[in-house]
Amino acid sequence: MKHKSSHAWLVTAALLTLFAAPGMSQVGTGQMPRFPNVSVTGQTRSNAAATMRTSGLAIVPQDFAKLTLAPGFLMELNVLDDPDLVGSFRIDQQGDLALPIIGAIHVAGETVSEARIQIRNKLLADQILKNPQVSLTVLEYTAPEVTIVGEVVSPGRYPLLAPRKLVDVLALAGGTTLIAGNEVQITRGSVATGHALIHYSRATDPKTVEDVIVNPGDTVQVKRAGIVYVLGAVNRPGGYVMDQEGTLSALQAISMANGTALTARTGTIHLLRRNGAGTTEDIALQFEKMSRGKTEDVQLHESDVLYVQTSKLKSILTNTQSIMASVTSASIYAVAVH
Repeated sequence: MKHKSSHAWLVTAALLTLFAAPGMSQVGTGQMPRFPNVSVTGQTRSNAAATMRTSGLAIVPQDFAKLTLAPGFLMELNVLDDPDLVGSFRIDQQGDLALPIIGAIHVAGETVSEARIQIRNKLLADQILKNPQVSLTVLEYTAPEVTIVGEVVSPGRYPLLAPRKLVDVLALAGGTTLIAGNEVQITRGSVATGHALIHYSRATDPKTVEDVIVNPGDTVQVKRAGIVYVLGAVNRPGGYVMDQEGTLSALQAISMANGTALTARTGTIHLLRRNGAGTTEDIALQFEKMSRGKTEDVQLHESDVLYVQTSKLKSILTNTQSIMASVTSASIYAVAVH
């Protein structure tokens, strides 16, 4: 009885020592490893701990199954009962896989499954084997990339193994910034497909852009939103980013500037807009009537300037050029949309 009690104590101590080994301190009950129903000696404990340290789960990208083969990939081919068709072969610059007996097979642009079927069909067509059992595995691959630039949190180049939705690709770069506009330009990797201009914003229902697909090798550019400037007798003069749908009215812009100052002349404000000829056009807006709903609100364009006069000003504009010059020093405010 004493012998059995001592033996049980040794087994318990060995298990506790094993769980206290490096790397085991954070193992929860849902992750607890299973051990065979045998006695645990010091040697068994050492072997088990070494096995756990050297083994682990390989993290495979979500879209690895859709990976298309490309030049530079190293493939491992194994055809049952045919040692001549066993080995590692690299896809050349033409996208061909040069195999013994079979010859060159073009596999670029195909998935592993499609390439495997093509090899099997070739063996059948050439009557090399009657019922070939073909195994094809990727040993090394060159990860294709997508370039994401413009108004995103982390612009750069990101691995993209297979075509993915636009919303997923933007998420790779941390999403769009507060001053992102509602246009995304996708430059296709192939010259033949050219460019695609997508209207996209935070306010857009993701379902409306689910059909927009980005392919490996594409460049995604998120364009900056338009900016309008509110200057003069307002409480917070500066530049304001147009909302996520790319529109902003005069009343909305004044509201973003925390309203007009106490000294403001609110009867008429001035909209300065550059026309196609490159000159500045002065448009008088009946702000008082507009704010009361007696006249229609005016939609602004990118780079428009709203100028609110003070009561001391006698002329419509003392110096239009000085107003336009102050645009360059105005602070830019982005309004977060929640």
